[in-house]
Amino acid sequence: MLAQLREWTWDESRGGIARSFKFGDFSEAFAFMTRVAMLAEKADHHPEWSNVWNRVDILLTTHSAGGLTAKDVDLAKSIDALLAWLALESRGR
Repeated sequence: MLAQLREWTWDESRGGIARSFKFGDFSEAFAFMTRVAMLAEKADHHPEWSNVWNRVDILLTTHSAGGLTAKDVDLAKSIDALLAWLALESRGR
């Protein structure tokens, strides 16, 4: 299940997958979080996350299931796709 998510790592102690993202500044990080929030709402699945200036740390786990589920993997894929789209957008500026 995780083979498709090369940038995500398994967090044994928290029973989920984690990834850190770095951006140019706080505004870019916050804009990313806003977009991820919209994806999460649409999926009805919400990440554990934190933000410090230009860094966003995300953990995906399904507490009601006691660990990783397809919902986590699907949201991770959506986040990766969003990041790829943002990279293309920034090149087009």
